[in-house]
Amino acid sequence: MLDFLTNFRSDENGATAIEYGLICALLVIAMSVGLNGVASTTINMWTRVSDSVSAAIK
Repeated sequence: MLDFLTNFRSDENGATAIEYGLICALLVIAMSVGLNGVASTTINMWTRVSDSVSAAIK
C-alpha cells in the first residue's frame, strides 16, 4: 500500500492533462474577447448598410 501511495504521488500524467486544459481555457477566453470586439464592429457595419439600403429604396 505504501508503494502505491508513493507511486501515486510521483505520477505526473494528470498534470499534463490539466496544463493542456488550462491552455485550452485561456485560448477560449482570448477568442471570446476578440470575437466580442469584432462583433460590435460588424453590427455597426450592417446597420449602416441597412440604413443606406432603406434610404435608397425611399
